[in-house]
Amino acid sequence: MTGTSDHVLYAAIVFLAIHLLPGTPLRARAVRAIGEGPYRGLFSLLSAAVLVWMVMAYNDAAPEAPLWPQAPWARYVPLVVMPFASILFVAGLTSRNPSMAGMERAVDPQFAVAGILTVTRHPVLWSFALWGFAHLPSNGDRASLWLFGSLALLALTGMAIIDRRKGDEIGAAWGPILMRTSAIPFLAALQGRTKVDWRGIGLWRALLGLFLYALILGGHRHVFGVSPWP
Repeated sequence: MTGTSDHVLYAAIVFLAIHLLPGTPLRARAVRAIGEGPYRGLFSLLSAAVLVWMVMAYNDAAPEAPLWPQAPWARYVPLVVMPFASILFVAGLTSRNPSMAGMERAVDPQFAVAGILTVTRHPVLWSFALWGFAHLPSNGDRASLWLFGSLALLALTGMAIIDRRKGDEIGAAWGPILMRTSAIPFLAALQGRTKVDWRGIGLWRALLGLFLYALILGGHRHVFGVSPWP
């Protein structure tokens, strides 16, 4: 099921559907039927399989006429944005975050909002959104639009879905977390609802994020067949 940009679109639609359906009552029915653990395992396997399908379809897609002109500056956009995406990714994975899967049981009314949560309660999703949007200007073909655009769109819509679901799972303790955090980076701090906890984020997370970025730069040509440098 590869060969044209249409196959990337088909895979992107399935990938979006898989991740949007949990925001509907179907998730609760599935959990009741097979249990929370098996549901999460099946969801992860299915997501990984469709993501592999989408990437394979993208790699095999025949070249097409660009949808927009390739400006010289566009090649610099990922180079500038990806360090921030990498830091958000690392900080999100290494921090205690109630919006992550399985964390709802560790949240109580005294849950301390700290670290990367004082920037955004969805750091990992923002890393995916930045990754997707940063690669659109320099990849103006239809297959790239379906791949990068769908993943960025999923990351943004996923924030609203998770916020709604966590309200049901966590209960009353979720309200104070919402009040002291924001989905949009730095919005809660700008509104005076929290103060950015730079110490809690930690220099080591920033350095590890930059190290991840360096690995991506070094392996980009070998893994994706395209040099990230202009």
